[in-house]
Amino acid sequence: MTSLHTTSVRRRRLGVAAAAAGLFATLLTAGPAAATPDPGDAATTRGGVSAGEQAEARAAIKSGEIPGVDEIVHSDNIEHVTNIPKDALQGLNTDLAFQGRYAFAGNYDGFRIFDIGNPKKPKTVAQVLCPGSQNDISVSGNLLFLSTDSSRSDNSCASTTQPATEKSSWEGMKVFDISDKRNPKYVAAVETACGSHTHTIIPERKDVYVYVSSYSPNATFPDCQPPHDGISVIKVPRKAPQDARIVNFPVLFPDGGNPGAPDNPGVSKTTGCHDITVLPSKDLAAGACMGDGLLFSIKDPENPKIIDRVQDNVNFAFWHSASFNQDADKVVFTDELGGGGAATCNDEIGPNRGADGIYDITGKGDKRKLVFRSYFKIDRPQADTEVCVAHNGSLIPVKGRDLMVQAWYQGGVSVWDFTDSSKPKEIAYFERGPVSTDAVTTAGPWSAYYYNGYIYSNDIAKGFDVLKLDDRRTDPAKRVRLPELNVQTQPEYFRH
Repeated sequence: MTSLHTTSVRRRRLGVAAAAAGLFATLLTAGPAAATPDPGDAATTRGGVSAGEQAEARAAIKSGEIPGVDEIVHSDNIEHVTNIPKDALQGLNTDLAFQGRYAFAGNYDGFRIFDIGNPKKPKTVAQVLCPGSQNDISVSGNLLFLSTDSSRSDNSCASTTQPATEKSSWEGMKVFDISDKRNPKYVAAVETACGSHTHTIIPERKDVYVYVSSYSPNATFPDCQPPHDGISVIKVPRKAPQDARIVNFPVLFPDGGNPGAPDNPGVSKTTGCHDITVLPSKDLAAGACMGDGLLFSIKDPENPKIIDRVQDNVNFAFWHSASFNQDADKVVFTDELGGGGAATCNDEIGPNRGADGIYDITGKGDKRKLVFRSYFKIDRPQADTEVCVAHNGSLIPVKGRDLMVQAWYQGGVSVWDFTDSSKPKEIAYFERGPVSTDAVTTAGPWSAYYYNGYIYSNDIAKGFDVLKLDDRRTDPAKRVRLPELNVQTQPEYFRH
C-alpha cells in the first residue's frame, strides 16, 4: 500500500512504556551463526508484551496512526521499486557494499551478491554460506572482506559455534577473491582480538588496510582479554591476500575510555570501538566507540592519531556509527539505545535519547574539535512491539547540502537534511508496519544507502529493498556515479 500522507502527518503520543531494553548456500549443512551477547547489535526478542501494549498497538493500527502489520507506507517522494526476499541464507540480513553493477549483502549465515544493473529487477548472482555474525561486508577491487564476531570452531566456512572460553575458538576477518562474482573464493583469514564486530577498509594501490572494531573482553576468553582499548589494523596485499596480517593494535583510550555505570548510569563502558568511518581524501576518521566519540587522523594508516574525543553522558547510551558530511566539517554519530533489541522510538523515550548527534568540526589540524549542535530522531510513531533504533546510513551527494538516508530498523528508512546542523529535518520516509502486535521482534532495515540513483536497504527479516527518491532537493545526486561504495570508507563524491 502507498501512503498518500506526507511526513508531517503521522505524529502522535503513544503514551505507553518502552519495551525492554568459495561455499554456496546449497551446501546448507553448517550450524547457524550465534551472536556473542553484547550491548551492540544483539539479535534479541522479548517474547511477550502486556495486554495493554497489544491493545494500544491494535488501536493505533485501526485508527491509521501507525501502519498495519507488514503494511508498507511511505512519503509521496519515495517509490518502493522492488523487494527480493531471503532465499538460501535465512539468518539476519546485515550490511551492504557496492561495486559497479553489483550489490553485496551481508547475512549472519554468509553473503549474497546481486546484479543491480537493472535496479527494478535485481538478480541473485551468488549466495555464499559462511556463518559467523555479523558478517559485516566490504569490497575493494577483487577482494571482499567479511567480519566474524561469534566464536567458531575454526576459520572455515563449515565452522560451528564453540565457546569463547576455549583457546582453539576463532573469530576475526575473512577475505574472499571476487574476480568471478558467480564463484567467490575464500583466500585468507586473520584472527583478531575479540573478533570483528565491524570493519573499515582504507584502500591503497598495493595494499588494503582494515580497521577492525571489536569489544566486550572477558577474563575467561583466552583471545579477548581486558583491557581491550584499541583496534586491530590488518594489512592485506592485493596481489597476495593470503599474506594478510595484523600490523598494529593502536591504543585509542589510554585512560580506559568512558567508565560507564555507576559513574555514568545508562552509558556503555568503553572496551573498544563499534564502528569507524574513514574519509581518506581528508586523512580523517570518526570512531563510534561505545561510550565515546572520536575524531582522528589516518595520515599514517598503520598509526592513527587521536585529534579529539567527546562523550554524551546524558542522552547517548552506545555510540554506534559515524558519518562525515562531504566538506568534512560535520560528523553525525548514531546512538544504538537498547542494543538493537528494544522499542525506543516512542514518546516515553523521547526525541533526544536513541537519536543521532550532530557535531560540527571546528578549528584546524590537530586542534580540531567536535562541537555538539543538535539531535535528530524520527518522530513517526512506532508501536512498542517494534524494535526501532538509529542504525546505518549514507550521504546523498548533493553539492551545497548535507543530506542523508538512514536505517532505523522497524522505524524504516529516513531521508533527512542536516545542512543547518542545529535544525535537522526529515524530508522523506519508507517503512513497514510492525511484524507483530504480540511480541517485540527484531526486524526492519539494518542498512539504507544511496548508490548511483537509488536507495538500497537490507531488511533484517524481509530481504533486499530498492527505493527511488524523487525530490528537487535530492535529484542532483542522480548525476553522481561511483565505481565502488563502502559507506564506512566515504568517497570524495564529486571527483567522479
